[in-house]
Amino acid sequence: MSGDHNAIGAFLDAQAAEAGAARNTLLAYGRDLRDLSDWLGARGLALAGLTRDQVEDYLSHCDAQGLSRATRARRLSAIRQFTRFALEEGWREDDPAIRIAGPGRAKRIPRTLDQAQIQALLDAAPGIGRGRIDRTRNMCMIELLYATGMRVTELVSLPVAGCRGDPAVLVIRGKGGKDRMVPLGQAARTALRDWLEIRDNAPQAARCTACWRDAARAGCSPRPAPRATCQGKAFRACWARWRSRRGLIRRV
Repeated sequence: MSGDHNAIGAFLDAQAAEAGAARNTLLAYGRDLRDLSDWLGARGLALAGLTRDQVEDYLSHCDAQGLSRATRARRLSAIRQFTRFALEEGWREDDPAIRIAGPGRAKRIPRTLDQAQIQALLDAAPGIGRGRIDRTRNMCMIELLYATGMRVTELVSLPVAGCRGDPAVLVIRGKGGKDRMVPLGQAARTALRDWLEIRDNAPQAARCTACWRDAARAGCSPRPAPRATCQGKAFRACWARWRSRRGLIRRV
């Protein structure tokens, strides 16, 4: 089992250093490969001797557990990346996963909110929060999401240095460490300016580098600052409360 964990660790290190994989991608690869390793270990097997039949049996096991097609496709992708890496490193002489057909992804049209529903969410945002600090932060976050279309992970990871000076454009670092430029409307710029004024007046704010979580650590919030992934979950929960208060139960 320790051999499996060492191999997985080496694979993740290579994905980070050579492929520039994002943190969330590395976490997903690690979870999926450890699950495969545990499944093999329960049968007296190991990743070093992985065969095509074992990969197919594992995917059937995932299907029997009721995992979605998207989850099974992601796990197969992680296995393919790992077995290809093992082949390239000379750990094995073949790639058992290269010709395995995945379950594919269900095709569906993305669901959206109409203009009235979006306006209802924007109207509700200023009233969500335990105090002025929370409400100002939440309003800023929802305005930035609406203005830019960025992912929640990208939002909670924004560096404060890139938000100063009333910018008309933000530089966002997305998947694979790639940067892109997104414009800001006047409402988003005003909300960002209001939040930074509160954030910068917090104790020790000068030593903070992140726009949101370090502000909490500096005293802008009575709660301890969570890690970025937890902050993203908290914001999604807040988003769910906004939808519920406005009668918008649909997920998007």
